Amino acid sequence: MELRIENMTCGGCARAVTKAIQSVDADANVTADPVSRTIKVETNANTAEVRQTLQQAGYPAVN
Repeated sequence: MELRIENMTCGGCARAVTKAIQSVDADANVTADPVSRTIKVETNANTAEVRQTLQQAGYPAVN
């Protein structure tokens, strides 16, 4: 899945987003790009679960 995260603006944010997603699925593969504010996620978790986790971490995904 590919998601846009408006408030992911730096490498620290990208690490926080990755950590949040991997708390749901430790084997998730996350590619974060703070410049474009997008992430690409390969995970066994469903989209709703990933979005909820990001919301709780302070990095809500937008459409």
